[in-house]
Parts: sequence; structure tokens; C-alpha cells
Amino acid sequence: MKLTPSRRLYALGLVMLAALTICSRKLGSMDGPSFIIPLAVAGIAYLLAIRELFFTPRFPRRVIVIGLALGVLWHLAFLLMPPGSDDDIHRYVWDGRVQRLGYSPYIVVPSDPALAALHTPETRTLNNPDLPSPYPAGAELFFRAITAIHESVFALKVAFVVCDFAIVLVLLDILGRSGQAAHWVLAYAWNPLLATEVAGTGHVDIVGVLLLLLSFVALERRWRAVAALAFGLAVAVKLLPIVLLPLYWRRVRMRDAALAAVAVGLLYVPFFNPGRIPIGSLGTYVQSFRFNDPVFTTLERVAAPQLVVGLAVLVGFLTAIWMRIKAPALSADAFAWPMAASLLCAPVVYPWYLLWLLPFLQSASTVPIIIWTVSIIPTYYVWHLRALGRPWLVPGWIMLLEYGSVVAAAAVTGFRRFRRRAATGCSTD
Repeated sequence: MKLTPSRRLYALGLVMLAALTICSRKLGSMDGPSFIIPLAVAGIAYLLAIRELFFTPRFPRRVIVIGLALGVLWHLAFLLMPPGSDDDIHRYVWDGRVQRLGYSPYIVVPSDPALAALHTPETRTLNNPDLPSPYPAGAELFFRAITAIHESVFALKVAFVVCDFAIVLVLLDILGRSGQAAHWVLAYAWNPLLATEVAGTGHVDIVGVLLLLLSFVALERRWRAVAALAFGLAVAVKLLPIVLLPLYWRRVRMRDAALAAVAVGLLYVPFFNPGRIPIGSLGTYVQSFRFNDPVFTTLERVAAPQLVVGLAVLVGFLTAIWMRIKAPALSADAFAWPMAASLLCAPVVYPWYLLWLLPFLQSASTVPIIIWTVSIIPTYYVWHLRALGRPWLVPGWIMLLEYGSVVAAAAVTGFRRFRRRAATGCSTD
């Protein structure tokens, strides 16, 4: 029997389904090898699937449909499992709950004994209970809206999975209108981070990703007001996409930008208090939180943390400016690289932060970022180390594996591009 590209893709999808289903059973504890090994197997199968997407011009529609159905199955496997007792999603439930009870999540401290009666079984184990919330207003209002429907971790996870599936539909529309092969939707839908960090532990980043992708679509269609508004709302979920501002220069009008600024400002109105800026523990986050940050740690030895964070933002801005100059036409990789560059210099690089990059990884130039979404998987080992009483620190060998893989992929990609240019030059001569 001939092993066609379609059959190879089916086989890789089945490997991912088996590996991720096994992995989902250890979601709550992230129990070392029994969690990381099947997740790593899924990551390798994903990279092999990406290779098939690159080397096959078109897959039949049935292959894409079956591929998406497999993705739904492993999403369900994670969705039905409870997350860890101190995962961020428990903070989301708390933030939504206290808002509905008339408190500001930017002021109240969950560990305050005076607030003990406000807790539920799902919020008593939230992480960093001695700090108020650091999330922007858009995220906070989303928490409030979902917990008003049903106050539970599961309700939030369902909402995040709905956003994930909506992104798939938007990507199919983008690929169809641009004439690209529809199978590239699987480059997004099959990424293992979606299973672990959206359907599994549940992170609000996916809401911002959907808004940012809608902004990208609106820019393509020249719906400038919609593009600006969706971008502003994405920033109001998490601050990372702020580095993409240069890509909007002269693509949206000043009145559109003003509309977005007003909309974001209105989101903060419910949280304003005299003498207080509604940023919660964001300053503490910058000052004290560290994870998977080799570049930031190196720079922090010679500069204050606030300055290094500013440098991370500047790196993202400069990358966006360079992408804008290099390719005046709007492209997906122009959205991916500035955020990736900023994250590379950030004080905290959790796996779910890379969710912001996933919808924009559809070209050979983004292969190093695709590699990063898989090479970051070993960092989950830190959760296992913490359970053993070890420090909250990414071992050096894991960071070497993670970032070394990215550097190697970037070197190979750059070398191949150089060879193609040299070959083109020779043939022209």
C-alpha cells in the first residue's frame, strides 16, 4: 500500500490523538514524564505534519475535515479534565465573582481574611493569593460576563474553546479568500499548545488572539474602524500586541485610532477609584516574576527590570517597523515576528504566551517560531519540579534545548534563503 501524503497526515493525526489523550489524564498534576513524554510525542508528530503541509500543494477537502475532527476529539479530552488546583483559571473565576459582588479585582487581595467568605471551593486555591489581579480591563470584563452565565472553571474553559474554534473558522475564510491551501488551517488547529493551554488549563490569551485575528482580517478588507477597534480590544485582554502598532500606521485613520482609544478607556471606567490607577499587581509582575527568560536575566544584570521590559517592548516595535518597511503589503508573518521578538526579551515566557503567534504561522519564514511552539514543551517539567519541592526555575539544559532549537531553525532557514538568492543571482547572470 502506497503511503500517500494524505495517509501520512492521517497517521500523524492519530498519533497526536493517542498521545494527547494520554497526556490529558495527567493534566491536573502535570506529573513529570507521564505528562511531558506524550506531549513531546504529539509535538514531534505536529512538526512532521507541518512538513507534510509544506511539501504537499493541496490536500483533499476530506483530509482537512477529518484533521479538524481529530483536533476536536483531543480538545474534548482536555476540556473534560479538571485543571491544576492553582492554575490561572481559578483567579479568573475569583475576578469575575468579586466584580459581580461589587469589588474591584485591582484592589482586593484574595488572601485577606476579611474576604474569606467570598471564596468558593474553586477559588480557595488560586495562585499568588497575596496579590490583586494584574489582568487588563478587557480580560476582567470577560471574566465577569462568563461567570455571570455560570460561575465555574468549566464555563470559562468552554468559552475559551469556543474562541479557539472561532479562530479556525476565521482562518478558513482567510485562506479561502487569499487562494492559499486550506490545509494550512491544521498548522493552527493541531498545535499541542491549544490542547494544553486552551482546552486544558484555560487561558484568557485565546480571547485576545481571536480579537487580533479579526483585526488582521479587517485590515485586509480595509474595514479600518473595525480593525482599530478589534486591535484595541485585543490589547485590553493582554498587552503583548501593543508592539504591532507600527503595522497600523497609515492603514487606519486617526479617527479610527481615537475610537479604539476611547473604547479601551471605557473598559476601565468601572474600575477607576480616586488616587488609584487600575493596574493591580502589574508592577509586582514586572519587578518580581521570572520564568524561562534567558535574555531578560542577562540584561537585568546591568539594568533595572522596568528598563529591560521597556527594551523588550522597543524590540517588538522595531521589528514591526522593519517588517512594515520590508513588506509594505499586509502579511501574517509581519504580525508573528514582532510579538515573538518581544517575548524573547520578556521577563516571563510561559507556554501559553505563544498562543498569540499561532494563527500567523503559515510561511517558511516563520518556521523558527513554529519550532519554538514545540521546543517550549520541556518547560512543563518545572511544574513537576515544584511539586517535588524544587525551586520555580527552568533548568539550564531545558532552556538550551528550547532556544537552541529556535536558533538552529533560524540558522537553517536563513542559510536556505541565502542559497536561493545566490542561485537566483547566478541564473540571472
